[in-house]
Amino acid sequence: MSNPGTGTGPGDLSAFIAGLPKAELHVHHVGSASPRIVAELAARHPNPAVPTDPDALAEYFTFRDFAHFIEVYLSVVDLVRDAEDVRLLTYEVARDMARQNIRYAELTVTPYSSTQRGIPEAAFMEAIEDARRAAEAELGVVLRWCFDIPGEAGLEAAEETTRLACELRPEGLVSFGLGGPEVGVPRPQFKPYFDRAIAEGLHSVPHAGETTGPQTIWDALTSLRAERIGHGTSAPRDPKLLEHLAEHRIPLEVCPTSNLATRAVASLDDHPVTEMVKAGVLVTINSDDPPMFGTDLCTEYEIAARLLGLDAAGVAALAKNAVTASFAPDAVKASLLAEIDAHLASWSA
Repeated sequence: MSNPGTGTGPGDLSAFIAGLPKAELHVHHVGSASPRIVAELAARHPNPAVPTDPDALAEYFTFRDFAHFIEVYLSVVDLVRDAEDVRLLTYEVARDMARQNIRYAELTVTPYSSTQRGIPEAAFMEAIEDARRAAEAELGVVLRWCFDIPGEAGLEAAEETTRLACELRPEGLVSFGLGGPEVGVPRPQFKPYFDRAIAEGLHSVPHAGETTGPQTIWDALTSLRAERIGHGTSAPRDPKLLEHLAEHRIPLEVCPTSNLATRAVASLDDHPVTEMVKAGVLVTINSDDPPMFGTDLCTEYEIAARLLGLDAAGVAALAKNAVTASFAPDAVKASLLAEIDAHLASWSA
């Protein structure tokens, strides 16, 4: 993957990344709301805690630690009050993706957070599906859903998320996840819910090892039958775990700036992505909650390219990892892989 020394300068590589067709596998629905959309929602549903000035949101989105991030995140969740808000948010997220040449994304949606706030479940499903169809037809962005359990809300949320996923399953739903804080939220307790979702044909993609150690990742693999791991930041602390991930081709959804913003890593230069790649693990690059972290997917690729010493060919290979690790239909995968090859060939020429 790494081919340094071909003469591609930082400016040139940024331009290559901007034009590169991309897939994203770890990005949150509400967490992708741009400052403009958050400000609009805050004006429609005033919350004294949330600024209505887009410029003031940058300071609001400065996190002391992971617990503070969850607190701020939930304050934004509280602004999504009706199906119209859901549809607006979803479509605008896709619009921002289109600007970055993201062709395919698996958006992590937390339906429990909306249904418990009074949005009728059928209306919620209709809103995300309507936005999904419009995004593909009008913007060329193929969206799929991961329904995730908000871990901080406990087993009641797990039961409800499982019911919504299995009984009301929208057409775009492909996977089942677990988000929120890891400390004090052990993965094994969610096994029955993941078992039900997997039995219904959904893929298992829990967060694990972001703010806790490697054992959380092992628990996700053994108890939740994880097919991909959200973050997995602590994996390099356990060489046997890295070896297992590499041998079984279990991808990690790596989000560098997110890990810095939530204090999961001390600095970007300390990020363990280099150790992951050296161990042969299939790494994908993602933005997590991009506006909240002041980033986007293009920026995350630039960071990864710097940390891993990649040229354009190396970045293209990294982009292919996300396509390979995705749950996209085969035709979408083939088309996107061909687009990446064409972009690299055109650039090299």
